[in-house]
Amino acid sequence: MSTTQAISAAAAGTFTIGGDLTVNRLGYGAMRITGKGVWGAPADKPAALVTLRRAIELGVNLIDTAGSYGPGTSEELEHFSTRYTL
Repeated sequence: MSTTQAISAAAAGTFTIGGDLTVNRLGYGAMRITGKGVWGAPADKPAALVTLRRAIELGVNLIDTAGSYGPGTSEELEHFSTRYTL
């Protein structure tokens, strides 16, 4: 007998930001999708995009980016990963 368990960030619960934006408690820290030393583009951009897309598929709806991650790299990758196909 085989069973499959659905994995979802929603299982961690939610919280509200600013009184009107509810997000899952399990988010993704985008620092790790940037280049060496958290600077510049990642060595494997397609893998970084796959990682972001998978997080979204798993219900992550809060991605923690910062201007110092890259700088600006994590925001660019997030934008690209949600709008374009590889």
